[in-house]
Amino acid sequence: MKMKNHWLLPEGIEEILPPQAAQLEDLCRRIIDLYKSWGYQLVMPPLIEFLESLLTGTGEDLDLNTFKLTDQLSGRLMGIRADTTPQVARIDAHNLKRDLPTRLCYLGTVLHTRPEIHGGSRSPLQVGAELYGHQGKESDAEILCLMLETLKIAGVTGVHVDLSHAGIYQGLVEQSRLSEEQESDLFNVLQRKAGSELQELIKAWSLPKKNRDMFLYLINASGDASVFREANRNLAAASAKVRRCLKELQSVAEFVQKQMPEAPLYFDLAELRGYHYHTGIVFAAYVPGTGQGIAFGGRYDDIGHAFGRARPATGFSTDIKTLLALGSLPNTEQKGIYAPCKNDPALLKMINKLRCAGEIVISELPGQSGKAKDMGCDRKLVRRDGVWKVVKL
Repeated sequence: MKMKNHWLLPEGIEEILPPQAAQLEDLCRRIIDLYKSWGYQLVMPPLIEFLESLLTGTGEDLDLNTFKLTDQLSGRLMGIRADTTPQVARIDAHNLKRDLPTRLCYLGTVLHTRPEIHGGSRSPLQVGAELYGHQGKESDAEILCLMLETLKIAGVTGVHVDLSHAGIYQGLVEQSRLSEEQESDLFNVLQRKAGSELQELIKAWSLPKKNRDMFLYLINASGDASVFREANRNLAAASAKVRRCLKELQSVAEFVQKQMPEAPLYFDLAELRGYHYHTGIVFAAYVPGTGQGIAFGGRYDDIGHAFGRARPATGFSTDIKTLLALGSLPNTEQKGIYAPCKNDPALLKMINKLRCAGEIVISELPGQSGKAKDMGCDRKLVRRDGVWKVVKL
């Protein structure tokens, strides 16, 4: 007879056990408290909603990453969220309808059809912050600084942040008058940093020399703040839009450095992650030893349009489970107090008093195996001189 392992979970779906679950919950609380101190209000969007709302303005990548099912009540197609950002944009545009700048944050599980890396999770615990109603370096810088504070509070070290601007590449494409097919081919080559393929591609298109040179420069345009001097020289023939976007990127970076002089900022002008979604500054955080970014963000001003109220928007998100794995937070596991199982009013009163004070009190069960230390306790309740007292083991 064939054996069935009913306890197995689907690939990429994991559960969190003690004591990591307690550490995760503690980190969640600390991060949300951080956002609250910056004025970000918590929202709790649903795990599932109608597909057209869930995927509004997000592009093909998120569509492919979203589990879909049919609603048995309406017959309409629904999706399990793979990213919370569109839902928060809907809340801002359709439900809150505020005219002033609005700061919102969120925390919850998202589900992906495929992991981002082989063997990775398909159920990240996503946390993020979004700022609506302001367009400028100040709001972009605030979101970037808040992301860095999030990584810091999680104990993640060795972080560096790559910044770019979606409008630089977009402006060069418009200036070169590339077709939709050509832009798609160029996008794929730049994403893979395939320099030789780029040379062959733009040669086959017979682009003017100045356009060819700018694309060839773009693929390797990365480094520290000195990249702006090089970019101004190598993109001198670029359109006004490209030069404006480059200036915006430099302005945001300088504003961040004034607030956080230690901020580890680097620049990659060919960074196109979320290109079909972002409209301005884009950034990603990396740490040594991980091939993928651990936090992502940027400006996405157009997303609210489909909900009837387009507003400037910028934000970031990260996976708390990833932060916990990469961070170096101290083990704050709390030890308990072992209490005998007796129907003694004085004992019960003492137990309630200790629990109200934040102590963990574990009652002994009749006939159980294991002693106090086995149950995670370093103290116990004993009766001395007619009074219940806590003593160390």
